[in-house]
Amino acid sequence: MPDATVANATIRPEEAAHFAALAKDWWDPRGRSAMLHRLNPVRLGFIREAIDLHWGGDIESLRPLAGKAALDVGCGAGLLCEPLARLGAAVTGVDAAPANAVAAARHAQGSGLAITYLAGELAAVDGRFDLVTCLEVLEHVADKPGFVAELARHLAPGGLLVVSTPNRTDASRLLLVGAAEALGAVPEGTHHWDDFATPEELRELLAGAGLAMGAPRGITWSPLGGMHLSSDLTLNYIVTATRA
Repeated sequence: MPDATVANATIRPEEAAHFAALAKDWWDPRGRSAMLHRLNPVRLGFIREAIDLHWGGDIESLRPLAGKAALDVGCGAGLLCEPLARLGAAVTGVDAAPANAVAAARHAQGSGLAITYLAGELAAVDGRFDLVTCLEVLEHVADKPGFVAELARHLAPGGLLVVSTPNRTDASRLLLVGAAEALGAVPEGTHHWDDFATPEELRELLAGAGLAMGAPRGITWSPLGGMHLSSDLTLNYIVTATRA
């Protein structure tokens, strides 16, 4: 497994260790990563629409990313990388936890998908990519300006960046940290509320890296609708960004 570890780390070692402990059951939809399995279709719906709008492709195409390179940052065990590969992209996934990269590569091989997985820091990944995704990662990063600058550096001219992250609100502290961990919806210690970024803070981070943020969409839950996209940004939101 290639190693992308570098000295100028943006990921806290304890965060990488926390998620490495999830590697063995990351793909279990009823396991400790069950929340991500519920989130994934919602995020993929947003990404597919963003792809079609950005590149003006055929909305009926099964492979709208054919001929394009995609990078998923903080890829875990590949829950997003595999759908991106099926959409036609040449996919690279990078994760700070080597155990996750190993689990991702093993699952991709079993699925018959050619995906490159790297373990370590984003700064050591070579190349630029048409699509860069970074979902539920920013809240685990120590050096947010440095990390966002690296996201921008890896974005090819004319490329598209997609970021999702929890919002820092009273409601997110109550529900995403307190209730979610108490009820076992996410593993204990997954979230630290002080590290959440508001949409305004993310906009400033992206602007500092030369990127313009699109209109954010909320990701929320309701008893009837389950997980879905919304105008409500209270808990979690997802955005696109392009070069300003």
